[in-house]
Amino acid sequence: MDERADGPAFILSREDWSLHRKGYQDQARHRQKVLEAIRRNLPDLIAEENIILSDGRQVVKIPIRSLDEFHFVYSRDKQKFVGQGKGDSRVGDVVARDPAPAASGKDGGAGDMPGIDVTEAEVSVAELEDMLFEELELPFLRPLNKERLGARDIRFNDVRRKGLSANIDRKRTILENLKRNARGGRPFIGGISPEDLRYKTWEETPRPDNNAVILAMMDTSGSMGSFEKYCARSFFFWMTRFLRRKYDHVDIVFIAHHTEAKEVTEEQFFTRGESGGTICSSAYAKALEIIGERYPPARFNIYPIHFSDGDNLTSDNERCVRLIGKLLEVANFFGYGEVNQYNRSSTLMTAYRQIRHPRFLHYVIRDKSDIYHALKAFFRARPAE
Repeated sequence: MDERADGPAFILSREDWSLHRKGYQDQARHRQKVLEAIRRNLPDLIAEENIILSDGRQVVKIPIRSLDEFHFVYSRDKQKFVGQGKGDSRVGDVVARDPAPAASGKDGGAGDMPGIDVTEAEVSVAELEDMLFEELELPFLRPLNKERLGARDIRFNDVRRKGLSANIDRKRTILENLKRNARGGRPFIGGISPEDLRYKTWEETPRPDNNAVILAMMDTSGSMGSFEKYCARSFFFWMTRFLRRKYDHVDIVFIAHHTEAKEVTEEQFFTRGESGGTICSSAYAKALEIIGERYPPARFNIYPIHFSDGDNLTSDNERCVRLIGKLLEVANFFGYGEVNQYNRSSTLMTAYRQIRHPRFLHYVIRDKSDIYHALKAFFRARPAE
């Protein structure tokens, strides 16, 4: 403060205090780059072998281009340049290009230019789930009986003068008391009266997470090779984690089949291998049997999902189509996923392409990265009819 004849004058510092937060800004910038890299590589990351069949506490590493501070980069070919322009350039104009060859030596020889620094960032499975599951939800979900209502989300969204004593907002109450005392000429906290009290109020939103069952059916016959089984198990692995994380009361029934189908435990479903021929209708008949015994359509949203390699006993295809029609009468949708690495013609998909039902969904997986797209194809928002 500078005292002068005409009164006190205040000198305010013009220092840029954002410079003192440089470390925090660098961390935030790095974190943003990590999230961008995760989103860009999400289809490949969720197919990582060290995640599937793990305990869910695995950490994966993704390559991220290192972030340098802004600095001048000088010409490496020792040519002479001048620093001024002609005065007619605009923001964004390219004023020069590097004539040097590529650093990698793509012409067959060894490169002589420096490369790009790349670092590996560790990402937990939980972070992958946050990004993967934010766009997934059970489609065609219908509101059903209230006898098995799921939990309700409670969100405090307002403050009122009256309410339950347990919901007193202490901070706002003290602030109101201070304001009232200040208006009376005594800015202090004390003498709280009923007019100072403020109460939190909330809003209850029911979750659409009740009365649903997923019937996970997987072909375990001899025609299912290691790639086919891996993709099918990977899909069901992420599906199971998605359902258990996002919904409270969703049952999952695991059905494995070759020529015969049987209900198995979750551990058996993901670990056991079998052989033999393929009769897919056995899985559909088993699903209908389980629905009839334990999951009446009036009380449950029903989602049968089947994965196979498409090789089925040809004489069984007609029965499969007929049983799918019966399942669609009681189910919210029927999902068929086919693992077809070499884009061959499969007897099962040939028969299923003739089904013209709006709630019959299918997807062909040809690469591990397609597991991500299959999840989005089956579990994207669709309103109930």
